[in-house]
Amino acid sequence: HVQLVESGGNSVQAGGSLRLSCAASGSTASISCWAWFRQAPGMQREGVAALDSDGTTSVADSLRGRVTISLSNTKDVLNLRMFFLEPGDTAIYYCAADWRCGSLNANEYNYWGQGTQVTVS
Repeated sequence: HVQLVESGGNSVQAGGSLRLSCAASGSTASISCWAWFRQAPGMQREGVAALDSDGTTSVADSLRGRVTISLSNTKDVLNLRMFFLEPGDTAIYYCAADWRCGSLNANEYNYWGQGTQVTVS
């Protein structure tokens, strides 16, 4: 089993930046694929960025150029750097992981964190 804990969420002004982190513990050796999703109030969960086992990254079209996803050298901390934040980025951000790669398809991930709140005003 794998546990994921997000951190770094905060309230920021439009145009600002944030770095979110997701610490993984447990059977992390089984994890090959990672992703960030977000869910705004009243909206469906949507993919933000994903990192596949071969290093391929995927970023949602609406966020391209404003986010980067990376994995620590120890392969147990997933980071998301966000730039030029907009009010529309306000959401709870979730970290997800699995042994199989699902890119930005939430249904492909079995392990999820509890989320961290990002508010942009």
